[in-house]
Amino acid sequence: MAKKINILGATGSIGRSALDVVSRHPGEWQVGVLAAGSRAEELAAACEACGAEAAVLADESKLPELQAALKERGLSTRAAAGEAACCEAASDPEADAVLLAASGAAGLPQAFAAAKAGKRMLLANKESVVCGGALLQQAIREGGAELLPVDSEHSAIFQSLAAATPAQREKAVIWLTCSGGPFLRRMDLTGVTVEEASTHPRWKMGRKITVDSATLMNKALEVIEARWLFDIPPERIRVVIHPQSILHSGVAFEDGAVMAELGVPDMRTPIAVAMAWPERTESGAAALDFTKLKEPLTFEAPDLERFPQLKLAWEALEAGDSATIVLNAANEAAVAAFLDRKISFLGIGRACREALSGLVLPAPKSLSDIYAADREARSFVDSLIRSGRIS
Repeated sequence: MAKKINILGATGSIGRSALDVVSRHPGEWQVGVLAAGSRAEELAAACEACGAEAAVLADESKLPELQAALKERGLSTRAAAGEAACCEAASDPEADAVLLAASGAAGLPQAFAAAKAGKRMLLANKESVVCGGALLQQAIREGGAELLPVDSEHSAIFQSLAAATPAQREKAVIWLTCSGGPFLRRMDLTGVTVEEASTHPRWKMGRKITVDSATLMNKALEVIEARWLFDIPPERIRVVIHPQSILHSGVAFEDGAVMAELGVPDMRTPIAVAMAWPERTESGAAALDFTKLKEPLTFEAPDLERFPQLKLAWEALEAGDSATIVLNAANEAAVAAFLDRKISFLGIGRACREALSGLVLPAPKSLSDIYAADREARSFVDSLIRSGRIS
C-alpha cells in the first residue's frame, strides 16, 4: 500500500522538487494534501498533475479562486483555506509524512501541529525551529514525532551524525557551508539595489530568501536551527564559505575525522533522504562525478565585518529567552521594508541589531508567547523605520 505524504508549501521550489521525487515512485508514495499560501492557479495545476486528494490555501480570500480553478480542470479535489485548514493538513492522521515547506514564520503553527500529532516531519521551514526552539523540541518528544531536516546543509549534518554515538556527538563540531551569496567579492555594500540583492548567482529562489542569502542572515538562521536540531552548543557550530556548494556541510569528530555529504546541488536529494530514511531512494538528482567538476572546491572564513548579520546568530543564542524569535521577526520586517524600498540594504542589519539589543523578552512558554514576541519585534522595527532611525 502506498504511503501518503502531505506537502505544505507545494507551489514553492521545495514543494515542486518534492512533487518531482514523489512522481518517481508511483505505487510507493501518493499525495494526500497539497497546501500553499495564495497561488490558487498553481496549486490547482499541481493537484491535477499529482492527483492530490485535497488542496488548501493559507489565504482564505483565495478560496473561491481555488475552487473555480479545480472545477475548471474537472477535479473532485476537496478545497479548504485558512490557518486551521493548513494545520489540519499538517496533523492529518492519514498522512505517513508531512513536508513542511511554508515560507517564513507562517510555517510555525503547522510545525507544532505536526509535532503534536506525532508525524514524520520533513522540515524545510527553518523559522519553525528558529522561533520554536526548545518548545518545538518538547512538542516533538511529547507527540512522538520524528523530525528529518530537508535543508541541504542540515540534511548533510544529519547524515554525517547518523553513525555517531551519543558520546561522540558530545564533542563533535558542526561545519555549516555557505555559498557566500551574490556579494561575496563585493567590498562596498552601500547602494546595493533591490534588484541586485534579489538575484543569486547560482540559485533561483524567492526574493526574501535571496536577500537573506545576500546578507548571510539565511546562514545565521541555519546556525540557530542547527543548535536546536542536533542539540549542539553554539560554540561548536562553525560557518565556512564554499561557493561551489558541492560539500553541503559536515561534522568534525574528536579523532580528527570529518564526515561530510557531497553531491550535485539539487534539493531533490535531501527530500529523498528524508522521505526514505533510513533507506535510500532514487531522487532524480545527477550523481556527482569528481572527474567532471568544472572548478576547484574552495573554502574560506566568512567576513563578519561586511556581513555582520551572521554574528547575530551566536549573540541571539547566547541571549536566550525570546532573542531568536526577535531576530527572525526583525529580519523579516526589515527585508520586507527593503524590498518595498523603504530602507537601504545595510539598514536590514542595523534594524536587526537594534531589535536584538532593544528588546529583551521572556522565554516563550506557549505558541501564543512566540506570536507575541514576533509581533513586538515587527512593531519595533516598524517604529524604527517610521521614526527615521533606520533608513
